[in-house]
Amino acid sequence: MTQVARIPFDNSYVRLPKQFYSPQVPSIVTAPSLIRVNHDLAQELGIDVNWLQSEDGLQVLAGNQVLDNSDPIATVYAGHQFGGWNPQLGDGRAVLLGEVISKKNELRYDVQLKGAGKTPYSRGGDGRSPLGPVLREYIVSEAMTALGVPSTRSLAAVTTGEPVVRETLLPGGILTRVAQSHIRIGTFQFFSARQDLPAVKTLADYVIERHYPVAAQAENPYQALLEGVIFNQAKLIAKWQGLGFIHGVMNTDNMLLCGETVDYGPCAFMDTYHPDTVFSSIDQNGRYAYANQPRITQWNLSWLAQALVPLLDKDEVKAIHLAENAVNGFAQIYQDAYAAEMNTKLGFRLSSKDSELLVQNLLDLMLKEQSDFTLTFRTLAEQLVPGECVAGVNGFYTLPDSFSTWITQWRKQLSAEGLDLAEVQRVLLANNPVYIPRNHLIEEVIQAAVKYNDFSPFNNMVTRLGKPFDYDAENARAAQGPRSDEVVHNTFCGT
Repeated sequence: MTQVARIPFDNSYVRLPKQFYSPQVPSIVTAPSLIRVNHDLAQELGIDVNWLQSEDGLQVLAGNQVLDNSDPIATVYAGHQFGGWNPQLGDGRAVLLGEVISKKNELRYDVQLKGAGKTPYSRGGDGRSPLGPVLREYIVSEAMTALGVPSTRSLAAVTTGEPVVRETLLPGGILTRVAQSHIRIGTFQFFSARQDLPAVKTLADYVIERHYPVAAQAENPYQALLEGVIFNQAKLIAKWQGLGFIHGVMNTDNMLLCGETVDYGPCAFMDTYHPDTVFSSIDQNGRYAYANQPRITQWNLSWLAQALVPLLDKDEVKAIHLAENAVNGFAQIYQDAYAAEMNTKLGFRLSSKDSELLVQNLLDLMLKEQSDFTLTFRTLAEQLVPGECVAGVNGFYTLPDSFSTWITQWRKQLSAEGLDLAEVQRVLLANNPVYIPRNHLIEEVIQAAVKYNDFSPFNNMVTRLGKPFDYDAENARAAQGPRSDEVVHNTFCGT
């Protein structure tokens, strides 16, 4: 059943050859109900918020009706999952409704329903999503955006009125996800593995036009594309590391060419700092632990480079050399980006051996003292100016005496750079969050929704995380780490 167009779709991916996707209408659900609409994002995309919240809008968000200017598809891709190769994956529970051009920045964005039923790529799954993962992704993706991390966005969340069968019966949900595109490293791998060079070239040309238009003017556009993706991924992972964010499932099919974070299944933010922290229940060997994320990113990028080798030069030896140089360059780009992130968190103007040593010494101290990652940096920001203390987390979180020597050295370094501590403090308070999506609080939100159909904790959490740097004493608990009985050790995928 179709509706008159109410979303300004302008679809381009469907103009690619048919092997890139399968036409796919979302499955019907029985009794959908609206949970939340992202007003700001809807306005950016030129979508009428009032219509989106209407009964007609709900039917589109639930997949029960398709707008007459929509071209719903499921895209195909492959991927390395926990190091193992899967030659065909694809959108197993997602339907891409179409693309819109943002009024805010004139960029093209995908609008996708996640949890919309079976597709040709479901591989025996039901194509549905339990409500919990829908709420988790909405919370974390919007929090990441507020924290300044490139991320997919959440436009809306609905319940389906139908149970989803997992270990038990769970209420179902559908997320409307927005991304600059859902093209993955695994999309290139799918065609490369089949030695379909025309398709690889078609896809590369499409990505250049959509995401890296400057590369089209380069002497070697495909080399410029590869280098652009590597640069964006290095910057992205540096932001993850600077926030203590652990993705949990860094497969090649979960890395977008546009440089946005995607797939918030078993993700988590660290509470107690430890470089070997793992949350994902399926990451038994710690492949995607916090400290491993930069290395895994480079490994994933090597597979993109391999797919692009035939386009880099007619001389295979030269092409491989270009690919290797690009991938090897990731390490320095990442290190520079990470140093910049940590300098921002601690107020240093420039990277130096002294600042780098102070950063490492702080992390070593945090590890030894089992410090909370987020609260340590926020406490340092609040207590930077001697004799003054900004109201905030210092009311419930204090650093042990073992930090005193380091704090003295830190202040000396800032003064040596000629920086005014009061001004540095203002910068630090605007860059070190007080609120992050704490695992135990997300679980509380999910339990309230799943067990009691109460979405007020969810809505409150989304609103609060929209201003992650602004402390509110009435929301002190939302800034605190978990008690021992609240610690979440494992997070789970929604499949």
